Amino acid sequence: MRLDVGGSEVYAYTGTRPVDPAKPAVVFVHGAANDHSVWLLQSRYFAHHGKGVLAVDLPGHGRSVGPVLGSVDAIADWLPRVLDAAGLAQAALVGHSLGALAVLACAARHPARVAKVALLGPAVPMEVSEALLDAAKANDHVAYELINGWSTSAGKQLGGNTVPGMWLLGSAIRLMERTAPGVLHTDLVACNAWTGGLEAAAAVRCPSLVVIGARDIMAPPRAAKGLVEALAGARVVTLPDTGHAMMAEQPDAVLDALRGFL
Repeated sequence: MRLDVGGSEVYAYTGTRPVDPAKPAVVFVHGAANDHSVWLLQSRYFAHHGKGVLAVDLPGHGRSVGPVLGSVDAIADWLPRVLDAAGLAQAALVGHSLGALAVLACAARHPARVAKVALLGPAVPMEVSEALLDAAKANDHVAYELINGWSTSAGKQLGGNTVPGMWLLGSAIRLMERTAPGVLHTDLVACNAWTGGLEAAAAVRCPSLVVIGARDIMAPPRAAKGLVEALAGARVVTLPDTGHAMMAEQPDAVLDALRGFL
């Protein structure tokens, strides 16, 4: 589905089903230098089980045109405009990594538009090392290698994909290689610069879910502790032996967590 958002074309995967404004809606928001494809299993499931689904490509990512949004708050304010373009009054928001920060901020800044919020692989603050920022700024391929090495648990780096013959680490790196120069750096700067996480969490009034990878190095479980405490009544699901790339490593477990919540 292609939407006109402020004069720019935005792509959203709908799970092969038209978005019916009469149905409860779910919007999926990807992380840094990713696109809608990281949500294929989850988005398709909900589209075929009574939900209207939009798995968006953020501006400058995937099939959406730029410019790339340079801050978490900018993405948070962009999401209601996506809802407007799709004719949706409200939606549950599901975000991963940078996307998790954005949907958290959106729930705090635009409470009337957010029915529920699910945060996958969050960290508050989501600090990014200077070495990684420098590599991303230089468009050095080592940035992709570092991120995906840290995002994939040790047991899944060589095998373990639920789809036989598919290499998790290689597929994830290839996805990042498809992004335009500068996109990863802009996304990482947005993560690193956002300091409003705890305040946003305290302002959230809708039901919330936090999904944590027990082996996450990019967003360690300890970095979500303050967030969980600040969210009133948050449901927490911890996936054992799982890294930051949880939708790829444990797609069924992620889906189960979302099914139980949404």
